[in-house]
Amino acid sequence: MTQIAEPRKLSFDNTEIAFKSKTDKDLDRAYLLYKVIASNFLVKVGPPITNFALNIGLPIQGIIKSTIFKQFCGGETIEGCTSAINHLGENNVGTILDYSVEGEDTEAAFDATFKETLRTVVAAKTNKYIPFSVFKPTGLGRFELFEKVNANETLTEAEQAEYNRMYDRCDEICKACYEANVKVLIDAEHSWIQDAIDDIARDMMEKYNKEQPIVYNTYQLYRHDKLASLKADFDYAKTQNFFLGAKIVRGAYMEIERQRAAEKGYPSPIQPTKEATDKDYDAAIHFILDHIDRFGVMAGTHNEASSLLLANELDRRGIDHRSDRIFFAQLLGMSDNLTFNLSESNYNVAKYMPYGPIKAVMPYLFRRAQENTSVAGQTGRELGLIIKEKQRRKASR
Repeated sequence: MTQIAEPRKLSFDNTEIAFKSKTDKDLDRAYLLYKVIASNFLVKVGPPITNFALNIGLPIQGIIKSTIFKQFCGGETIEGCTSAINHLGENNVGTILDYSVEGEDTEAAFDATFKETLRTVVAAKTNKYIPFSVFKPTGLGRFELFEKVNANETLTEAEQAEYNRMYDRCDEICKACYEANVKVLIDAEHSWIQDAIDDIARDMMEKYNKEQPIVYNTYQLYRHDKLASLKADFDYAKTQNFFLGAKIVRGAYMEIERQRAAEKGYPSPIQPTKEATDKDYDAAIHFILDHIDRFGVMAGTHNEASSLLLANELDRRGIDHRSDRIFFAQLLGMSDNLTFNLSESNYNVAKYMPYGPIKAVMPYLFRRAQENTSVAGQTGRELGLIIKEKQRRKASR
């Protein structure tokens, strides 16, 4: 009598699966890079030194490209990302192309980012390994303009025209995704401009999510008010008869948020403890799955407990691992133990793949390195997993 094998129990400790797509050279590079990131001193002095060297034309781009850029970015162009996209796709992992040029504030730069984002939509339409597009609202309009709208200040005639151009860029991207049947993520930003972004996101969802979740807003659960926002948006979506697309994350601006709140004398929007953040994140998972018939969810997290919770809940509720309503996501170059073990168990999972000219994406890369040092245990976990796999490979030879 033929015995049916038990399904493999999901574990995030299997480094053989986690790093199956990495060569020994890849692991060595990642090990050295995370050792550098573990040094707070180097992370703090590195950005000004690197910027100075780039600005005066010192030939360091080759070093950057072969180290931190190679770890966290797919390439300088969409075409340059093709090999990385296909490599992930062959391992059952999707790609979210993220044009990661930050800090620009001219209309020409906003138009360039808009056109480049439309190119990612075309790429997603033609490549089965790209399930989502993404854009950062401040890549399409001035931060100060969002700030003024968020504060309900009256715009000048010129500012209103500027706002309309930004809004139209957002709309054109979402419309292109709707027509191409490509999901699109609207990234979250700082709390003092987020209400203005949320308003735009709701408009886009109400317009393009009538048949299925296409547009996804981002909810940063390290804010103490965002679980309530998610539930309120769901109630509004029911009333207006559209699907709610929700990318749930913990958050990326904790230190800046707390510092600004202290300086300006208002209550911090950030949760009082990490445990409170974890509680709200997991509550968001339960709430979304309770109403999955009206939701699309992207769980953007590097947290093992929350990832395991969502995976187990899908099994407990009998929800297909491959439902196109439910995705996991991690950043390229990080948490491969989550990504590849989830893909091995046939869950929908994707990597955020930043790309762009090396000099232009350096602000993103510096921010990523600094976030790794500020998230408790993240760098140590990465190093521990790499060391474990290096030892495993050595013992198996």
